[in-house]
Amino acid sequence: MLRHTLIFLVKDKRILLAMKKRGLGVGFWNGVGGKQSGDESIRQAAVREAKEEIGVDVRMLRKMAELQFTDNQGKKSSATVYFCDSWTGVPIESEEMRPSWFNIDEIPYEQMWPDDRYWLPKLLRGDKLTCQFIFDQDNQLISQRIEQLKVR
Repeated sequence: MLRHTLIFLVKDKRILLAMKKRGLGVGFWNGVGGKQSGDESIRQAAVREAKEEIGVDVRMLRKMAELQFTDNQGKKSSATVYFCDSWTGVPIESEEMRPSWFNIDEIPYEQMWPDDRYWLPKLLRGDKLTCQFIFDQDNQLISQRIEQLKVR
């Protein structure tokens, strides 16, 4: 199973989203992140991806969710979602992502993955979740399960 990370910079009732410029999810707003590689931990992958994609060094990551995805061919992947309210550097555009700040109450869900509108508002309220989503061949959401995350 492919393991991914997602980081959302959150500060003063604003959230940093990034427009995906290439690859899977092109044209969608999302958090920054990517695939875990080699023997790095999922947290190490999150830190690396934030630096590569928007040029910031994240600190104090808070694990907020575990997302599991299944596509129409049964292929599974997962994403660990983190919030971060402490970082160094200024978010900058890269070849992969164009970052932009949004007010929490003005998130462009219609330009995001279809599952985001179900879990992101809950995370912004402070819930910690574990979620399962199934998509059809057109990347439309056909099934979902959202539960409180059991934090150790």
